[in-house]
Amino acid sequence: RQSRQQQHPTELCPLLLIRVRVPRARGYCNHKTPIKDTTYMMADSRDPFTHVQFETTMGVFVIELYHRHTPRTCYNISALAEAGYYNGTVFHRIIKDFMIQFGDPTGTGRGGESVYGGKFQDEITRNLKHTGAGVVSMANSGPNTNGSQMFVTLKPTPWLDGKHTIFGRIYSGMGVIQRMGLVGTDSDDRPKTEVKIHRAYATRGPPNPNDAGKLTQNLTKKIAAG
Repeated sequence: RQSRQQQHPTELCPLLLIRVRVPRARGYCNHKTPIKDTTYMMADSRDPFTHVQFETTMGVFVIELYHRHTPRTCYNISALAEAGYYNGTVFHRIIKDFMIQFGDPTGTGRGGESVYGGKFQDEITRNLKHTGAGVVSMANSGPNTNGSQMFVTLKPTPWLDGKHTIFGRIYSGMGVIQRMGLVGTDSDDRPKTEVKIHRAYATRGPPNPNDAGKLTQNLTKKIAAG
């Protein structure tokens, strides 16, 4: 096994072809057809989504999108969220004091496609670096292989700079992320207890923090009650 300092949040190279059914939505595409609704894309470019909220079995967290630095990546994540692509998916890889990885509808680390169909190019900028906990980046299997998978750092990870597209940060719910980072895992870094996304959706402007707080409290009570 590689040391933690050498590891990367990768999309595993598939041992066989896994076909993923991608849901359709306005301005959305399947894995064969490019986006044709250019009016919707143009409207988004003027008034893009700024945040994505994830409601999980461990609480709620919100990602702030760096749409000015990485517009194609942010559009990809927000459009997938709006299409319900992440609903019901699991956090398939957690490494303590390193990162948590999610966004694969197959739950294997080998799946997931972008809103553009297949993979798309990196948007790496030297202005954004993995300087601490809460940085959100795309997982990949090499240059220009971005799909739907992403990861959140749990500490500074400078060895990932220039290799993964940073597209956001944790805006709220960092405590939820930190608790996820402590979940027990097996020898493949897969959580022994399933951690799942109930719902993800994009917003223009920050979501209401009171709503997120109530959701987290309710989920905590349910977990405590068994």
